[in-house]
Amino acid sequence: MNIDDDFLTIVMHLIAALVAGSAIGMERSLHGHPAGLRTHALVSLASGLLMLITLYQWKWLPNIPVDAIRMDPTRMAQGIMTGIGFLGAGVIFKEGLNVRGLTTAASIWITAGIGILMGIGFFLVGILGTILTLGILSLFRKIENRLPRQLYIQYHVSFDRSKVMSESEVRKLLAAHGFEVVTMSYRITSAGLFEYRTDIRTTSLDRNSVLAVAMNEMESVREFRISTTGN
Repeated sequence: MNIDDDFLTIVMHLIAALVAGSAIGMERSLHGHPAGLRTHALVSLASGLLMLITLYQWKWLPNIPVDAIRMDPTRMAQGIMTGIGFLGAGVIFKEGLNVRGLTTAASIWITAGIGILMGIGFFLVGILGTILTLGILSLFRKIENRLPRQLYIQYHVSFDRSKVMSESEVRKLLAAHGFEVVTMSYRITSAGLFEYRTDIRTTSLDRNSVLAVAMNEMESVREFRISTTGN
């Protein structure tokens, strides 16, 4: 194989890795995730580049006979996947009972795997992996949204210290609006208000707006916050 053939092979592998990573990254960007098009494209391209180093190791070891080279390409793949684990961990964070970024971390990890496949020339498997990944991220999202599930929400409400609603009343109010209290804590804010901080759960996010209207109509409520987080 001459130099031109090697160059064309390398370009083909890198373009395949770039296209696969970009396709997955585009889906993430369209749904507003921080690790989107550029992140996934770079992860896939980097994985492909590193695997090409092992495929063409005889080029960067020109003074060593080919038969004498004993490098294991699978070690490079293991190193890539280990390194990507640290990158994936960077997009995961916890807020109350909610954990965000798990799906994005998983998509980064599988994008690295697809980049490795493209880098070593397993195009059919890499293309199939890309299609399946896109299917999971898009089609499975619709299926998941239709499934009954518990949704966790952070609910904070503050009162003047002379007009504090009792804990039992707060629990009854939440139960009346279809929420179940998971945890509850208490504090005095810097403004001198008594605050309940709770993690609650429900099966419908539509109940949030109804609860917010009820809070707004209560004169004793000084401040409140209802926040939800997604994956």
